[in-house]
Amino acid sequence: MKIGILQTGHAPEELKPASGNYDEMFRALLAGHGFSFETYPVLDGVFPDTAEAADGWLITGSKFGAYEDHDWIPPLEDLIRQIHARKMPLVGICFGHQIIAQALGGKVVKYDGGWSVGHTEYRLHGAPVQLNAWHQDQVVDKPAEARVIGQSDFCANAFLAYGDHIWTAQPHPEFQNAFVYGLLRTRGKGVVPDAQLQAASETLDRATDSTQIANEIADFFKKVRTR
Repeated sequence: MKIGILQTGHAPEELKPASGNYDEMFRALLAGHGFSFETYPVLDGVFPDTAEAADGWLITGSKFGAYEDHDWIPPLEDLIRQIHARKMPLVGICFGHQIIAQALGGKVVKYDGGWSVGHTEYRLHGAPVQLNAWHQDQVVDKPAEARVIGQSDFCANAFLAYGDHIWTAQPHPEFQNAFVYGLLRTRGKGVVPDAQLQAASETLDRATDSTQIANEIADFFKKVRTR
């Protein structure tokens, strides 16, 4: 099964040697499940010719806001709607979660409640999961067809599903603790409150449930569907 990775952001240059770029993190997360991958750096204007160019799609995180004025956002929203109309499997993580919601009628804002950073507890399908977060933007109004399958105390729409063909998550199962520590140093200072950065740094010795989420994403992609 070929997964097309729609890359909407780049990791900080100084962190790439150890952690890889965002598409590489997802390749590592989903390794061993029998997928092949092709990356389309849409933020650089590189798009697939058609929604049928892959069997399933994954949209990465980004430092940009879904509501910002960038040339690549409208065509990405058009592609999302094409994938949705074909009922092809689509996964969105962080920015991907947000842009899918926005493209399908939801609302994304810079949340006035601040940031969620570092090790965070969510409830997914009613059970606790621990994942790394890095976001201020949130989906505050979900699309009418979306259903909430997971949340945290900070983020009410943290995991959304649309039918049986779209699965999205606000947290980052692809972010290992070492990468988040790097983000605290490279992108956090002067943006995230210092006290929150310090508190987040003290949680990065804790294990996450990234493997569980990787298995859920893999099962989601492989699910037999009739269009």
